[in-house]
Amino acid sequence: MPSPTTEPASTRRVSLLTLGCARNEVDSEELAGRLAAGGWELATEPEDSDVVVVNTCGFVESAKKDSVDTLLAAADTGKKVVAVGCMAERYGSELADSLPEADAVLGFDHYADLSNRLDDVVAGRAIASHTPSDRRKLLPISPVQRPAAADEVEVPGHAQHGWGPRVLRTRLDSSPVAALKIASGCDRRCSFCAIPSFRGSFVSRLPDEIVAEAMWLAENGVKEVFLVSENSTSYGKDFGRDGARALEQLVPRLAEVPGIERVRVSYLQPAETRPGLVKAIATTLGVADYFDLSFQHSSESVLRRMRRFGNTDSFLALVEQIREHSPAAGIRTNVIVGFPGETEEDLAELERFLTGARLDVVGVFGYSDEDGTEAETFEGKLDESVVTARVSRISALVEELSTQRAEDRIGDFVEVLIERVEEDEDPVGRGAHQAPEVDGECVIVETEDLPTLAVGDFLRCEVVDSEGVDLIVRPAPLTDRPDAER
Repeated sequence: MPSPTTEPASTRRVSLLTLGCARNEVDSEELAGRLAAGGWELATEPEDSDVVVVNTCGFVESAKKDSVDTLLAAADTGKKVVAVGCMAERYGSELADSLPEADAVLGFDHYADLSNRLDDVVAGRAIASHTPSDRRKLLPISPVQRPAAADEVEVPGHAQHGWGPRVLRTRLDSSPVAALKIASGCDRRCSFCAIPSFRGSFVSRLPDEIVAEAMWLAENGVKEVFLVSENSTSYGKDFGRDGARALEQLVPRLAEVPGIERVRVSYLQPAETRPGLVKAIATTLGVADYFDLSFQHSSESVLRRMRRFGNTDSFLALVEQIREHSPAAGIRTNVIVGFPGETEEDLAELERFLTGARLDVVGVFGYSDEDGTEAETFEGKLDESVVTARVSRISALVEELSTQRAEDRIGDFVEVLIERVEEDEDPVGRGAHQAPEVDGECVIVETEDLPTLAVGDFLRCEVVDSEGVDLIVRPAPLTDRPDAER
């Protein structure tokens, strides 16, 4: 790892464009921190840069297209363009051959020395494109053997390790909300997912490093942190016996960080969500009673072909367990319909689950083949028209159920984090049951005693109406505002 004090020969300007999930956003801020430490100046606009770094997404076909379009648009500025991120890691030299507009395609192993690699790009020196490999093979199969070997493998989002008390991260926006990575990689073998092959095996970050980064985020104006990984319920599995309750012990520590007023946990696997973790999330003051659960389906036969576990009844039991602790808890998920071999009976089983669970938000996706996955080889593929029809059918049900769930919140009180305050528009924020960008928002209607609000403020409000998954809220009476949301 290069020394934090290394200085380049001259200052260069770089801009970073990020696609994909919140994990990629964390990676981009880590890259920004590395580049700033190497003497690079961060530019807001590509036109003001010497190099445009595009942090790509390679999860599904639409994301790959967005990544390519962004790379081409960056090249149109006339600046040097470098592709990094999941698509670059996954396809490497293949992407470079098909996209000559990119001056370099770099994988995760280039991250530690990215400052020097960008110097090479600016100077016109050729860089060999990344050669993809199965990153699961870089670490021991046994999770408890990984910590000793992890220092030898570049794991995006883990750059804090080895830099002492310094947090190697630079914020790329002024939002009061920030993602905080607790782990990288995944040990699951879902038949439809290629992520483990290019993100690698599961590796947890140390709790003290995560808390230190949360403190740094608070010092930089963050009020809400949401914990991200490929699979948060696996957090601590590589710590040995002490890791079984690592996440439920970490969450309260983060809630105690001065300046952090809300902690949100995301990317939970239903089959691994234990009662102790449910209770910690649902009842700890300062932790959003919010559950981002990756159900994907509820038919047991479909789940088995997906190489996943559970069924409608076990999933409904988990939802009931959550609501026993917190009836107003937010619960969201994604589901895949049209999976190879899915029958009408399987689809009806999914409908039974969704109707019984009454989740706040459900993302509905139609199955499509992913390069290199087991499901790509399955028989029983459904016609595209059938998949499309099933997506429409489940989406219509979900829209009706989510609307009803939002209507059920009318009369409740929510603690709203203000995220948008614009002249001549109602202030907008989110309640505890709403994650950034994906779960709707709270629109605060004007009242005579509406206080002066700023982005980052919290305001206790009463829900007075709903529009789809969005809530219309008004400030609670002054006598009620000091109370906690729960």
